[in-house]
Amino acid sequence: MAPEAATAPPPPASLPRIVAASLIGTTIEWYDFFLYGSAAALVFNKLFFPDSDPLVGTLLSFLTYAVGFAARPLGALVFGHYGDRLGRKKLLVLSLVLMGGATFAIGLLPTHATVGAAAPVLLTVLRLVQGFALGGEWGGAVLLVSEHGDARRRGFWASWPQTGAPAGQLLATGVLSLLTALLSDDAFGTWGWRIPFLLSGVLVVVGLWIRLSVDESPVFKEALERAEARRGGEEEKLPLVSVLRHHWRDVLVAMGARMAENISYYVITAFILVYATTSAGVSKQTALNAVLIGSAVHFAVIPAWGALSDRVGRRPVYLFGAAGVGLWMFPFFALVDTGSFGYLILAVTVGLVLHGAMYAPQAAFFAEMFATRMRYSGASIGAQFASVAAGAPAPLIATALLSDYDSSTPIALYVIAAAVLTLVAVGLARETRHRDLARVEGESGESAEAAPAAEARTV
Repeated sequence: MAPEAATAPPPPASLPRIVAASLIGTTIEWYDFFLYGSAAALVFNKLFFPDSDPLVGTLLSFLTYAVGFAARPLGALVFGHYGDRLGRKKLLVLSLVLMGGATFAIGLLPTHATVGAAAPVLLTVLRLVQGFALGGEWGGAVLLVSEHGDARRRGFWASWPQTGAPAGQLLATGVLSLLTALLSDDAFGTWGWRIPFLLSGVLVVVGLWIRLSVDESPVFKEALERAEARRGGEEEKLPLVSVLRHHWRDVLVAMGARMAENISYYVITAFILVYATTSAGVSKQTALNAVLIGSAVHFAVIPAWGALSDRVGRRPVYLFGAAGVGLWMFPFFALVDTGSFGYLILAVTVGLVLHGAMYAPQAAFFAEMFATRMRYSGASIGAQFASVAAGAPAPLIATALLSDYDSSTPIALYVIAAAVLTLVAVGLARETRHRDLARVEGESGESAEAAPAAEARTV
């Protein structure tokens, strides 16, 4: 079978630029999102919920953190709809502006001591904007790379936007770690915490400059032209309707695949800041440094896992990561409980390496499930609706379990249960590595299996 023009690799200089545009945008968006999570664990309980018991204040702080996840499905629906109608690039620019603006505004917020109950309300509203923007960011960023790239190395190239998560975590944790090292607790709690939020304004300007310089996905443009010619003036179906009609099983698979990936990540990177400091007697600075080191390793291994998925398939790599995270949970907490900085680094790093085995192939895996004119909607809905049940309540559930049982065992079992669910979902899914993203058969209701990628481009 001859390779189709729609999926031919772009000129050598263009793909790295596309990857850079997606990576810088996702890094900034995740920096903004994770910055909030770290601040929620470290200072927001005192600044916005000062009348509560310390652990209750942390729970309330994580509740506003979870609100951001609740807005992500709405962002997935809105951005997915217009991304499948208008293109990937326009919506990615909008998501970056919304996220950066909300984060910058958090840095200017008055606290409870200044305006009382209005402070947590304003914080919650801005968190909703963050979640809405992130709900639309992920799908567009991974699709822009997936639809430009060479099918033989799609897993590798599409994994680079995924490194935006650890890069954002690295940047957010690094800035906070530096500030907590340089400032006293009083200074950090009074004004120092605002600095990393205000830095978001500078990062957004850089991100917009890069993101505006790239072209729209050629696969999307050709699919749009075909759809317009085929439609002949008839009203086009909503992408959401098409997704639920033709790809509902894929949406369920994507949601199940996200459970272990999402829950484990927030337990390892967000809840650990609470657990290590309250139960293991580790200092705030030590916990932040461990997450910082683990995030650096996480960033490095994601492209490697993505490349491996190009050779052996998306499912084997994903299944290994899900099983590994589940098996690691009891050793993870045992290592943290020692209070040793070295063991804490080991616990976090191994956990994130195993998480990367799920997160790296996820971009290509989800993109390959859906036809072009419903791909943004399908991938975003599957990923972001799962986040409401997975990542959103994970720190809340883990903190509540710690409060009720004063033990890490129920938390480990919680992550293990999520891993089992993901193993079932991915185990029942079809392998997608050989699929051609330029296929159009799914848009007319035919089987997505009907158009594998040309063998010359997938071996």
